[in-house]
Amino acid sequence: MREELLPRFVEIPVGEFAMGSVDGDDDERPVRTVTLDRFHLSAHPVTNAQYAEFVRNTGHHAPDVRDLPSFVSPAAEPTFRELASPYIWRGGDLPKDRGLHPVTLVTYADAVAYCVWLGTRLGRAVRLPREAEWERAARGGVDGRRYPWGDEVDPSRSNFLPDAGLKRLRGTRPVGTFPANPFGLHDMSGNVWEWVADWYAVAAYAATDLVNPSGPVSGTMRLLRGGSWVTHDVLQLRCAYRHKVPPDSYAYSIGFRVAYHDSHEIANGFTDGFTDGEALQ
Repeated sequence: MREELLPRFVEIPVGEFAMGSVDGDDDERPVRTVTLDRFHLSAHPVTNAQYAEFVRNTGHHAPDVRDLPSFVSPAAEPTFRELASPYIWRGGDLPKDRGLHPVTLVTYADAVAYCVWLGTRLGRAVRLPREAEWERAARGGVDGRRYPWGDEVDPSRSNFLPDAGLKRLRGTRPVGTFPANPFGLHDMSGNVWEWVADWYAVAAYAATDLVNPSGPVSGTMRLLRGGSWVTHDVLQLRCAYRHKVPPDSYAYSIGFRVAYHDSHEIANGFTDGFTDGEALQ
């Protein structure tokens, strides 16, 4: 795969799908049939090379360990800094030979800022995918199965951590290393957790908004999807799994991908996904 400086998008057709899981966590129920308009999603998580274009063009701060996220306790700080070290952009330069790896050490606000910049480059409203959009895309048009490829864990299709003791020997892999799902999307499970636009609510699936749902309008926790290279609980790699984190979170295992709608679909009820001034952070 060559180093592309802007994301390549895949069209996800209009359709309905069963969102959630009958045998998953409480916040994945009830399973509900959701209808989504057509949208476009980047084929891969945003790479270091693509994020570097944004940093160079805007002066946005490069990925680094700054104020520690609230989920990192004082006792965990040394390990966090050690594992983050290979992903830090020293002197503003991306890590050597990692241009095709997904960018990490990015907050939700960093991801939104990238969307704003990319939107100006492409002349359209680019945003983070909604939670429902992400799950439909991960399932690849096939309802009911646990993972983007089927019902059984398959290490040949995803970058995750089969043994927690191997964490210091593993890391991100170049995007596109593993086969795409039926929609042509790579890394929908494993490699990096991906920010989605929604706030988290435990009872979100009880809502009656079943057409282009956008989730709660506010909250105290944000959402990540898809698992990562440090995921050793394989149930977190499932299409339906919802990972809630504090809004200030960032890590060596967190990245994102981007989405957009055609203009007429935006006019029919979608927004760009930015709230509370986040696009300006």
